[in-house]
Amino acid sequence: MERHAATRGRRAPAPATNPAPGDKRFAAAEWRDNPYFDYLKQSYLIAASFTDELVEAANLEPQAKDKLRYAMRQSMDAVCPANFPATNPEAMRAALESNGESLTRGLANLIADAGRGRISQTDDGAFEVGRNLATAPGAVVFENPLFQLIQYAPSTPAVGERPLVMVPPCINKFYILDLQPANSYVRYAVDQGHTVFMVSWRNVKADLGHLTWDDYIEQGVLEALRVARAIAGSDKVNALGFCVGGTLLGAALAVLAARGEERVSSATYLTTMLDFSDTGQIGVLIDEAGVQLREQSIGAGGLLPGSDLAFVFSALRANDLIWPYVVNNYLKGGSPAAFDLLYWNADSTNLPGPMYCWYVRNTYLENRLREPGALVNCGVPVDLGAIGLPSFILATREDHIVPWKSAYRSVALLGGREARDTRFLLGASGHVAGVINPAGPGRPGKRSYWSSTQYPAEPQDWLAGATEHPGSWWPEWSAWLATHKGGERKARKTLGNKRHPAIEPAPGRYVKEKFNQ
Repeated sequence: MERHAATRGRRAPAPATNPAPGDKRFAAAEWRDNPYFDYLKQSYLIAASFTDELVEAANLEPQAKDKLRYAMRQSMDAVCPANFPATNPEAMRAALESNGESLTRGLANLIADAGRGRISQTDDGAFEVGRNLATAPGAVVFENPLFQLIQYAPSTPAVGERPLVMVPPCINKFYILDLQPANSYVRYAVDQGHTVFMVSWRNVKADLGHLTWDDYIEQGVLEALRVARAIAGSDKVNALGFCVGGTLLGAALAVLAARGEERVSSATYLTTMLDFSDTGQIGVLIDEAGVQLREQSIGAGGLLPGSDLAFVFSALRANDLIWPYVVNNYLKGGSPAAFDLLYWNADSTNLPGPMYCWYVRNTYLENRLREPGALVNCGVPVDLGAIGLPSFILATREDHIVPWKSAYRSVALLGGREARDTRFLLGASGHVAGVINPAGPGRPGKRSYWSSTQYPAEPQDWLAGATEHPGSWWPEWSAWLATHKGGERKARKTLGNKRHPAIEPAPGRYVKEKFNQ
């Protein structure tokens, strides 16, 4: 008793280690105040730190060390005491306070997710494509087996002469660019006086499992540019590619350059890799043996299921996209909140085996797209340096899919930078959140971005000389694109034209097809 009183006023000893800033796994007060849970936390963090030191001390080749680092991080994330009911204070408290009902709900959630084949990250019932997602008014004006082309209705009296064609990633649905009205990139572009067309990729099934990378260029990107140009009656179009859509766009523009066809006025690349020298965490999962296995199984025909890709991308950020939902849904019996971006994240698409295998081998594995003439697409050699168009390149600083320094390499790849109107911006946040950063009245943008007029060879040197700006990067992109829209004309109320009449209202049928249907 006297000993307790004597030590009451002393400061508690400093913990052996603390969670990293932003680590929410140990946010509950018990991890700090309860000696048992504090011991579990510190023991785990010490073990994780020791494991990291062992990996870094290992005498391995860089690629082998990257693989080991990734594997050990995944293992340590999985064994965190917060992930188990008996060692998670919040889960134990919820079970006691609910007389075990939280455990019953958690088991029901687990069974339901097993049926879905994925961990629920959001309230699926809160959203529906066409009802409260992808609601920008427009119409499908063209379709083939690979994609539908949506034309959006104008919202301004006058529009640019040259339309804007958006090419989203084919591994996800296009509506990341048209979530809800308040954060719709499509609506923002329309409100800036652009006639916007959107490629809505088909969620391919077995009958399209033979499609190739060339098919995605010729029947996909190039066909979309051709149809949009014909409907608008313009000399050229402006083009935009996001993620893999940007890689496809770059290859397609190189094909046009080789053919001597001038259809495009400018190109925007959002979080896109064209130089795959540093592929970040994804590169750890791609090696010769793995690619050969895929080539043998689906390289000549078949499908890469959308669920496979969805799991890979979630695993790259397991402590954000897997384990918090395991704890909330299964251990605590909770329901995930309604979040439009995570609903989209789970709405994956299948890819044709030949297309996927060609893409992974020639970009991630062998990095041949950056080499002039190393690849042949659609019958012509690919040379990104021959594109010669004004380019707007956006990277995001915390991107775990497209490292921003890799995206910066596109500045030098795309035909040099001195003779053209090329712009590179670096947004805050990650691969998606850094792109979907709304601007407009009452929406100044939650994040910031960096810009500079100088483009040294090394990306870190560029950042050292860049200036940070608060708010959204959207207005700067809009001002840049306005210089390439080719004048103005009165907006037309009718969507499509005689040859390409409206087929159905936006967002169309293709975007509503699920990968497991």
